[in-house]
Amino acid sequence: MQPLLKVLIADDEPNIREGIRYSIDWHEIGMEVVAEAEDGEEALELALKYEVDVLLADLNMPIMNGLTLIKNIKENLQKCRVIIISGHDEFSYAQEALRLEVEDYILKPIKPDSLTEVLKKVHYKLQTQTAQRKYLEIASNHISQNTLFIQEQFCLNWVEGNLTDGKIKEQLDFWGLPEELPQLLAVVRIQELEIKQPLIQGTDKEIFIYMVKKIILEVLEKQQKLVFSDESGQLFILVWGYVQEEALSKIEKRIESNLNVSPTLFLTSITGDFDSLPSIYQSYKKKVYEEFQVSPIVRRAKNYIREQYTNPELTLESVAQQLQISSVYLSRMIKQGLGTSFVGIVTEMRIKKAMMLLNSTNLQVNEIAEQVGYESQHYFSTSFKKVVGVSPNQYRKGAVLLPNE
Repeated sequence: MQPLLKVLIADDEPNIREGIRYSIDWHEIGMEVVAEAEDGEEALELALKYEVDVLLADLNMPIMNGLTLIKNIKENLQKCRVIIISGHDEFSYAQEALRLEVEDYILKPIKPDSLTEVLKKVHYKLQTQTAQRKYLEIASNHISQNTLFIQEQFCLNWVEGNLTDGKIKEQLDFWGLPEELPQLLAVVRIQELEIKQPLIQGTDKEIFIYMVKKIILEVLEKQQKLVFSDESGQLFILVWGYVQEEALSKIEKRIESNLNVSPTLFLTSITGDFDSLPSIYQSYKKKVYEEFQVSPIVRRAKNYIREQYTNPELTLESVAQQLQISSVYLSRMIKQGLGTSFVGIVTEMRIKKAMMLLNSTNLQVNEIAEQVGYESQHYFSTSFKKVVGVSPNQYRKGAVLLPNE
């Protein structure tokens, strides 16, 4: 059953309001009167409060006249349909009413049958518009899904080495993306899709992967990117520009909380030309597969570090305490699983963020040091030079490639 349309009657004469309310069989025409108002100001307040669908308004009301009321309604409640009730058969009023695109202009005394017919037309029009909106929403969803499919085919052909430089540039231009190699490749792996007997299969798997893609697109809404998946269900993201570590954590959290699964996100930088992507894609897939085999504790530790790396008080001990294990055991597990130390992971994340800030802001070096988690500018500069090969100021003046994760 369709919900009743909400009607507001606005007239400064109580007998007119009462006459309209009780002379119409509202439920019969799919409507209900939710409020009455005796002046324009009260009418506007009630219309917005109840988000009315239909407004019956007299033109001559105190405080705020009917025309001013209608202008405000058109600006603030676009869906609302307006029917004017007036005791003045004047051309200037009718002309202004037409300009404001009201549904009808009814003269007093009001004939119930005539008003009922007008209200039925308004009801039909609103129902039609609602149906059209639903249709457009469904169509938009289909277009969105087809867009993702077309983008996916392009990405798969690119990473498999099936496209010429000209075709790649043509596609990038079509999707409104820079005609250059993306800076980052991210991989999202979900344990429930990859175990020997996956928990999510068939059509459910297709819907699930689509939902994951939607989450990625929402979180990275302002980034220039392409999202695609392979036959196993691994999801890949090609990104132009820098991605904040916090955004990566947000993707994992959203997938975990919305879909009740255990995702892990990996990220690497990309260098070279268009022909470089297929080999980078294949080698990184292999690296991610090896890293995905590490202990869940190590993956949880890395995710927590990603969230907290800008905190100068972050230590191996604080991470171990968060995971409720000993710091000695965690240190050994990180070394075995990732081939690096806790300090190495934190330093790499901090330096990457510092490089982004040096490239995209005018912040002083000491301010950047503080933002990425260093209490001492000297220690930051020393760490930066050790990783990048030049000092922060030298890096800002020249071009140095991002280190791979």
